[in-house]
Amino acid sequence: MDKKGWTYQKAGVDIEAGDRAAEAIKKMARSTFAGHDIVQATGGYSGIYKLRDGQLLLATCDGVGTKLLLAREMGIHRTVGIDLVAMSINDLLAQGGTPLFFLDYIAVGKLVPEQAAELVEGVVAGCRKAGCALLGGETAEMPDLYTPGDYDLAGFAVGTAREEDLLPTDDIAPGDLLLGLPSSGVHSNGFTLIRKVLLENSGLKLEDKPRDWQITLGEELLRPTSIYYQPLQVLREKFKVKGIAHITGGGLRGNIPRLIPPGLTYELWTDRIPSRPVFELIKEKGEISPEEMEKTFNLGMGMVLTLEQEKAEQVRNFLNENFYCSGYQAEIIGKIKKGE
Repeated sequence: MDKKGWTYQKAGVDIEAGDRAAEAIKKMARSTFAGHDIVQATGGYSGIYKLRDGQLLLATCDGVGTKLLLAREMGIHRTVGIDLVAMSINDLLAQGGTPLFFLDYIAVGKLVPEQAAELVEGVVAGCRKAGCALLGGETAEMPDLYTPGDYDLAGFAVGTAREEDLLPTDDIAPGDLLLGLPSSGVHSNGFTLIRKVLLENSGLKLEDKPRDWQITLGEELLRPTSIYYQPLQVLREKFKVKGIAHITGGGLRGNIPRLIPPGLTYELWTDRIPSRPVFELIKEKGEISPEEMEKTFNLGMGMVLTLEQEKAEQVRNFLNENFYCSGYQAEIIGKIKKGE
């Protein structure tokens, strides 16, 4: 490692290579669209398919990533089931969708019924938080591909929307403000880098309580991803939301631009984001630059909403009075402005 500190790429994940692969995949996927009414395909938070009656179906899929390695080491499997639901459902919500149902896929080296039941228990808890049904799934035992104890998860969410529900809207303008909704912690992104800097190179153990924390490092890292269905459902009935960014892979820097139309850019006021001990620990132990932190992690804001300037303060207060009245709260963390 050079003096510049750790980056996600040095830890083994190349975001730019992923972007290049995504562009190639988009071209191949488009070749299958003949005869189908596709409103939006790969590139957004979800794919959008128009039904014959004009209703739109939104579909997403995701996994939990190398956070699963920590769950396996700690013998705690329920929380990653919640993560699995959250990652897809939050993408669906970011496009303006209402979740309908969820499907899960569990691949294992050797099926342990108690472990599988704990995983599905988490998926069920996530579906309840997301207001959707667990419609089906698949469990595959593949001893030649996975060693005993290993498993991987994939989740698939389907929702619906009317065309006028879709986000972002086309009237995002200079002066609009960015409102961040608090995350529960690191959520489910950046764990390859987290494991490298905290567990492999810093000598910390999952059972440690760094800096006199009240919980162990493992418990902090395994906090399940927040599911934003309930606050967003209520919020969109009362206020106009112009856009939503789900802060997942790519962090704040990689996801906020997905809201912004050509000719506009944004300012991010990171000093307004309350400091979280877990992110400070990651940054310090990995000597990670602020720029790298912003393009890898959510830094404490799991969703970022675009709102009209005159409504942003009202929305912030509404959320904090009804959903985030204790602990970390919703905060105005930036604005839209002219520029590229």
